[in-house]
This record gives sequence, C-alpha cells and structure tokens, in this order.
Amino acid sequence: MNLRRIYFQPLLFPIFFFGLTILAGGALLCLPICLRTGQVLSWTDALFTACSATCVTGLVVVDTGTVFSSFGQGVILALIQIGGLGIMSLASLALYLFRQRVTLTDRIAVGQNLLQDSSFHLGRFLLKIVVGTFVIEFAGAFLLQLTTRGAMSLPSAIFHSVSAFCNAGFALYGDSLTKWADSVPVNLVIICLIVLGGIGFFVMTDVVDWAVHRIGPGRKGPHKFLSWYSRVVVRTTLYLIVGGTAAIFIGQWWGQPHQHSIGHVLLTGFFQSVSCRTAGFNTVDIGGLTDVTLLFMMALMFIGAAPGSCAGGIKVTTFRIVLAFLHAELLGRDQAVVGRIAASRESVRKALSLAAFSVLLVCGAVIVLSISERWGLPRTQVEPTLLAIGFEVVSAFATAGLSMGLTPHLSPVGKYVIITLMFIGRLGPLVFVGVLSTLNKRVAYSRPESDLLIG
Repeated sequence: MNLRRIYFQPLLFPIFFFGLTILAGGALLCLPICLRTGQVLSWTDALFTACSATCVTGLVVVDTGTVFSSFGQGVILALIQIGGLGIMSLASLALYLFRQRVTLTDRIAVGQNLLQDSSFHLGRFLLKIVVGTFVIEFAGAFLLQLTTRGAMSLPSAIFHSVSAFCNAGFALYGDSLTKWADSVPVNLVIICLIVLGGIGFFVMTDVVDWAVHRIGPGRKGPHKFLSWYSRVVVRTTLYLIVGGTAAIFIGQWWGQPHQHSIGHVLLTGFFQSVSCRTAGFNTVDIGGLTDVTLLFMMALMFIGAAPGSCAGGIKVTTFRIVLAFLHAELLGRDQAVVGRIAASRESVRKALSLAAFSVLLVCGAVIVLSISERWGLPRTQVEPTLLAIGFEVVSAFATAGLSMGLTPHLSPVGKYVIITLMFIGRLGPLVFVGVLSTLNKRVAYSRPESDLLIG
C-alpha cells in the first residue's frame, strides 16, 4: 500500500492537528504554573481536561476554578478557542495569509467541514469567521458583565462568553451557572451565544448577508433568499428548541410537581433545551432531574447542532434527512423531501450511515463503561446506574458536556473511553469512516443479489 496515500489524506489533517493540540495542551496543564498552590494533576486528568477543552465538550474530572491557576485557565480558554474555530480552518487561514494561496486539496478539505459544498472564497470566508467570532465573544462578555451587575469580572465574563459561543460548557464555578438560574437576562445572553455558535459559520454569514440585503443599502437589488441549507438548519434548530423546552418542562413539572414555580421550570427548560444539544452549561442539578427529562435530554444531545459549527452530535441536518427518509418510506415515495427540495441519494446514504455508526459507537461505549465502572458490584448496588452511564456516553460523543456526576469518579479505563468519544464526536464519525474507506481498495466487481426475508 502506498504510504503517501495513507499519511497525506486530506481527511487526516484534522485528526493530526486535534491530536497534537490535545497532547500539547495536556503537557502544559501538568506544569506547576498551570496549577494553584498545592494542587497536583495526573497525566490522565490533564489529558482529559485538554481533550474536553479542545473538543469543546465541558466534561471535567477536576474543578476548573479551584484546581487551575489563572495561567492554567488561560491555557484551557485557548484550547476552547482553537477547538471552537476548528484547527483546520485556523491552519488554512495561516496558509492563506503566509502563502496567499491554498491548494485545491486544502480548499476541498475545509469546504467539506465548514460548508455544504466546497465552492467558496476561502480567505474572505475564514477572515469573516475569525473577526465575527471575536466580535460576538467580546459583545457577549460585555453583556454578561452588564446583566450580572459586575458579579462576573471581565476575565470571568470573557471566559464564559468564549465557552458559551464555542459550545464548550466550561465554567469557573463548581455548580456551573446555577446561581443565575432565575436571571432571565443572563440566561438569554448565554442562550444567544450558544445558538450562534451552534448554527454554524456558513448559516451565520448567510443570515447576516440576507438581513443586510433586506434592510441595508443593497435592498434595492434582486431579492435574496436564504439558501436551502440555511433554512433547514434554522427551522430544525427552532423546532428542536421549542420541542425540547416543552419536553423538559413536561418531564419536570409532572415528574416533580410544585417543587418550583412554572416560570422557573419553563426558564430552566428553555435553557437546558438549548444547552444540552451543544454547550453543556446547566442551571439545575442534572442528577436531580427526572428520568423522563434525562431521556429527552439524551435525545437532544445525540442530535446536536449544525455541521461546521462548534457543536457535536449527528447534527440537525442528519436528523432532518433521517426523518424525511422515514416519512418517504411510510408514504412509499422514492425521495426524501426536506421543505420543497429532495435530498440527494448520497446525502441520504451518508445520513443513515452516520446515524447507524453513531448508535453502534454509543452502545459499544455503554457496554465498556458498564464493565469498567461496575466491575464486581452486586446487582443490588445501583451506582453508577445504567442511565448515568448512558447519559455520560451520549454527552461525551455529542461533546455536550453534561453529566449526572459520574465524570469525576470514572476509572482510568472509563476516562480514556470518554476521551476517545469526545475526540471522535468533535471531528465527526464520518471523518474516521471516510479515512478508512479511502484506504481500502474499491471492488471492481458486483456479486449476485437475492432477496432476504426481512421483519
């Protein structure tokens, strides 16, 4: 086999970049300068933290605010920012600035991650990403300082703004954002940052261009419409937010009646509906939620947000195509129609493959963690429960960052399982499947086909 073909596949670039960044981040976090006086961090915990930050997940085995020094928190913030923007897009931007040109291979590789196609002006788009990201993050930090009335210092506000926009879920408080559970302004600022970071860079620029065209100086030109891709992402995101809010509200209000006011349950349901799909912040104790609520949240985490965004999961477009495929099968139609346009057969194939591979990956990880975390425990001992293990696995795969409290108590084997899930979940299972498929030789013949009894 040609070694050049193996080691220089475009799809391998993000794997190498993310892997090296995680290793470098883990090595830095082990240094005494990154830790508060008297604190010691093992290599496994440092690697776990670096992977969680770079993969913008938010699962933590140690408390970020009390274990790490200001310098260590800065390292974590840098890893979050790198992971949020995407190392591949940063590398391509550096290539563009230093060489003033990007090869076709680089162009296609970045296009497959950031856009629904590969035809775009790379330099202008990447510059727009970087500038827009910093503007949104600093605006979010200003609003957090304003809405918390100075309770968040400027460094703390910047940290949480970057963490929210990059959908990382890292917080400098041991209880995440529960102290602002009833603050509508703080909730809305964090929600807006999460949604903007979760819809994807292409959708953001498309919506901005559409809005400028409608209300700006160019409004007299030809009427501009949002692309089909942007409409699918925006509509599916809105449906999931509204549906998730209703599901979490029902699960909590009927599962734990009269413990909180309707307004409190509705606000926390709204916040968690947005956060659990991408970000990992929480304003309530996740371990204290009802089983029904946790199952709904697992479904939302598994779906995730948009492609090319800071979020993980199978992505909203995959979810929408799978729904369209099932609808077409029920009606006996040949095309999976989303809106007024039918998804291509290749898109349907990729969506079904991604969904199936993700389910198998999650199930396999649940089995491994059930063995590693419950080895030798009698059936009468229920901790950790299967639900807690499943919740942890889905959260890691979807880079959501929520936990029922299992993360700090994971065994070494369990921690490395979660690290692997975060790594695969951030890059996307199809990246790994795509790499394997490109290394395999294509079969130039077909085998005879026959019907098999199904169902």
